[in-house]
Parts: sequence; C-alpha cells; structure tokens
Amino acid sequence: MAETPSTMLPTGSVAPDFRLPDTQGKQVSLDDFKDAPALLVTFICNHCPYVKHVRSKFAEVARDYQSRGVGVVAISSNDAESYPDDSPAEMAKEVTRAGYTFPYLYDETQHVAKAYQAACTPDFFLFDRDRRLVYRGQFDDSRPGNGKPVTGRDLTAAVDAVLAGKPVATEQRPSVGCNIKWKRGNAPEYFARAH
Repeated sequence: MAETPSTMLPTGSVAPDFRLPDTQGKQVSLDDFKDAPALLVTFICNHCPYVKHVRSKFAEVARDYQSRGVGVVAISSNDAESYPDDSPAEMAKEVTRAGYTFPYLYDETQHVAKAYQAACTPDFFLFDRDRRLVYRGQFDDSRPGNGKPVTGRDLTAAVDAVLAGKPVATEQRPSVGCNIKWKRGNAPEYFARAH
C-alpha cells in the first residue's frame, strides 16, 4: 500500500464552506452545524484499507461525540467513475455496514477536498466553536499491519480539549492513508507538490 500523508493545513484556518448531498440526496452544509461546540470534518472513502482499519472505532467515537453535541460529517471525494466502489450507491451501503450515524457526503467535483487541502483517506479536520482549525492529523498511530490497537487517541484528545475549553496540543502528526482518487487532470497543486 502506498502511503500518502495529510497536508497539515495550518491551524487557525477557517472551515471552508460546503454544501453537498448525503447518501439519500439531502443537501448538507457547513451552516447545518452552526450550533455545535466543535465540528469534525473527515475525508474518507469505502474501499481504502486505512479507512477500513479504523472505521468501526471511528463510528463509535463519532457516536459518542455526537451525543455530546459535536458536529461530525464525512466526505468522499474520490472519482467514482474510475473507482465505482466509492459511488454514492456504494456509500449508502457503507453507512449501514459501518454503522455511521453522521452525514456521509459526496464531493463529486472535488472542490471541497481542494478547499480543505485534503490529500488522503482518512484525513481528519477538527474545528472549534468559531470554526477555526485546531487539529488536523491522525486518528491514532495504528496502521494496517503495524499491530498497534485502534484507539482514536490523538483525535479524541483534541476533541476533549475543545469541549473542556482547553488548548489543543500543538504537536500533531499527519494522518496517513490512500491518496484521494483525483479525476484525470484534477489533482491540486498542493497534492502534486507533495508527491
């Protein structure tokens, strides 16, 4: 598996706006989460082994934080034409398989991935109440085949800090996963520079 790291968008960045359809065709936007004390935006897909590796724990962590008012949304930006396993129809099946309780959105144009400078799946972005980026990076240090347990430790520490009104640790490690499957000729400049 070729590993692609996240770009580590600068902390303090304002959450880019989005309005995308979920697996039922309902439009979901950044504004839908305006009352949430924190917002987690995650770029995932269905077929990536790195996502599969963390998905059950991620679904559990998301449910826990949603019950505490945190906004959670996942976005797939992969080219579904070239990767039909990541089509909206397959995304709908994945919601059931994985037990996702959050909106799973399809970024067909890949504009939202570019706005967030997303590079890999999974790629996690945590914003505070003011929608300023406070954490971007790994779920934890577990990877397929490395034998470390999937805990979500890095991400949950950041969310807990936001909810407690405390600063998030500044030492943050990039997420690693499969690269976003860009449409032909659509790979962004930041992605090309990193690879």
